[in-house]
Amino acid sequence: MKFHLGESGVIQGDFEYGKIDISSKPDIGFRPVQLLISSLAGCSGGMLKKILVKKRINFDSIDIESDLERNEEEANRVTKITLHYIVYGKNLDISKVQKSLDLAVKNCAMVQSVKDAIEIVETIEVREK
Repeated sequence: MKFHLGESGVIQGDFEYGKIDISSKPDIGFRPVQLLISSLAGCSGGMLKKILVKKRINFDSIDIESDLERNEEEANRVTKITLHYIVYGKNLDISKVQKSLDLAVKNCAMVQSVKDAIEIVETIEVREK
């Protein structure tokens, strides 16, 4: 990975897929906290999909809603991230889907990397689409 900080204050990351602009100003780039949450949602959501497919649990789609809490007295440090997964499909067994999420979180490198520094709360529900 390679990053470049130009005069504009935007940090540009150069990756295999393409470039990404990072800035504390949301009108000129992705904020670092957005990228943090995106990495957690992307990793755990992708792992959940993989496990559901492997267990042959048919579903239509997955939405992930997130929220966070920060401690302003500690450099606005992220203290808690909540990820709420909504799995859409017909006749889904919530207990099987919950077990799949538990396994996904255990195997998500991003969640495992930050879990001792940030409280991560995962909730799940199933909905008919």
